[in-house]
Amino acid sequence: MKKQLFILSQYLLPHHLLSRLAGCIAECRVRWFKNAFTAWFAKRYQVDMSQALVEDLSAYEHFNAFFTRALKDGARPLDQTPGAVLSPADGAVSQLGPIEHGRVFQAKGHSFSVLELLGGDAAMAAPFMGGDFATIYLSPKDYHRVHMPLAGTLREMVYVPGRIFSVNQTTAENVPELFARNERVVCLFDTERGPMAVVLVGAMIVASIETVWAGLVTPPKRELKTFRYDEAARAPIHLEKGAELGRFKLGSTAIVLFGPDQVQWAETLVAGSPVQMGQGIALPKA
Repeated sequence: MKKQLFILSQYLLPHHLLSRLAGCIAECRVRWFKNAFTAWFAKRYQVDMSQALVEDLSAYEHFNAFFTRALKDGARPLDQTPGAVLSPADGAVSQLGPIEHGRVFQAKGHSFSVLELLGGDAAMAAPFMGGDFATIYLSPKDYHRVHMPLAGTLREMVYVPGRIFSVNQTTAENVPELFARNERVVCLFDTERGPMAVVLVGAMIVASIETVWAGLVTPPKRELKTFRYDEAARAPIHLEKGAELGRFKLGSTAIVLFGPDQVQWAETLVAGSPVQMGQGIALPKA
């Protein structure tokens, strides 16, 4: 009954209003409040501050600065194996595997459409049909910056409006097409392994999603919006493997897509496997 009530609440709650309120709290600079809230959060979720560039919780100007904290140099060494695909973030593997019949596996009994995930653009989705995906869930205690799995040149960014259901095992198992329903930012890159999509998926109380080239992405109007990055539109943007791509201000999930016969996921990775940014999670397919 408790689980059913939780799922029902996901449909009834005013998602965006709650997220705006959470955003105001997360940006609050009142010293006593932000220090107390940050200290409570760090203790509640057992955040390891020994790896943070700034270890003093009270030194952050607001909660969001703490949540998107930088790490010390060398805290996340990059796998140097030639051709290795890196985990884009700290967290845990939600699912990974092949894209079958244009759909990505979400949880037992549920999958979602690549076409819908990428905003409904058939031309953008076509190269990933029959390819491979990995879904990485970031928990509250994790480092919340997202990095490049491979070096790539940005081709396109798409803001896709949507709901912002909570993202956890319960919602993955009970909310159909969860990741293709939530608000998200799709980043499409050209890489040595062909097209690569990195999708930053929002969740309940995720105040915003940022990228290093565009800053805050969420538009004032929640409508589908595409940004092209090529010589005809904007100067091309190239990011090296392991470079920061974006960050979540209270957030959620990163999904990586490749085309067919491009990558082979590490055999040691299964649903629930912990990963760290920079860890090798795949190699080129032989």
